[in-house]
Amino acid sequence: MINTTNTSEITPSKPALKIQGLTVSYGDKTAIFSVDANFPTASMSAIIGPNGAGKSTLLKAVIGVQPILAGQVHIFDNPIKNNLQKIAYVPQRVSVDWDFPTNVIDVVQMGLYRQGGLLGRMKGEQTSIAMDCLDRVGMADMWQQQIGQLSGGQQQRVFLARALAQDAEIYLLDEPFSGVDAATERAIIDVLKSLKSKNKSIIAVHHDLATVRDYFDYVLMINIKNIAEGLIDETFTNENLQSTYGGKLELTHAEELSAPRDRPTK
Repeated sequence: MINTTNTSEITPSKPALKIQGLTVSYGDKTAIFSVDANFPTASMSAIIGPNGAGKSTLLKAVIGVQPILAGQVHIFDNPIKNNLQKIAYVPQRVSVDWDFPTNVIDVVQMGLYRQGGLLGRMKGEQTSIAMDCLDRVGMADMWQQQIGQLSGGQQQRVFLARALAQDAEIYLLDEPFSGVDAATERAIIDVLKSLKSKNKSIIAVHHDLATVRDYFDYVLMINIKNIAEGLIDETFTNENLQSTYGGKLELTHAEELSAPRDRPTK
């Protein structure tokens, strides 16, 4: 797959999500330290780094699930405190209790609570919105299934449908492609790129370095602190990969990953 994004259209100076000096710890252990980041609007942004680098912690701190020691978070230049409704969050699949007794459509309808609550909507409207979101991720025919009976890829699609139901401006996803099959990965990336085309902003923790160039326009590279951030062609370099991963990447592999690829002429 070739990334056809025109990165000249990305404007980091006008971020959808701005993070300043974010510091988080678990007890005496610092998870992330004084991280700054500016994720552009209407773009696909990746957060990459080695295990334990603080990638998931950063997303949890942004939405208020994980307390912060210091720092500020702004959405479209406004403090996040009163703007959380503009964010939809898809957690890591492994962090979810899949034994909870609920079915697919109920999970998706949970995404409607922020929009005035389910009780404020007609039941038919709730169902219609949820079914539309399931259809967008290819899961409409499984709306009655118990969530725990689904495969890993199907579960991930359902949680993405729940995020779609929120009709947010910014979508935060924690390793959305982890443990899913190739068909699900393609389906997810198609949905995310569709959101981007509607001026939505997607920010995803991503572990597969081989697809960073294919899927994303912008990248934040962290290892507890900010190592580098910027447009893919300028930032996803051999030097920055080596700095981020502490020499854990083989030099030749890092060079292959960071090598610019030909783009089709527009």
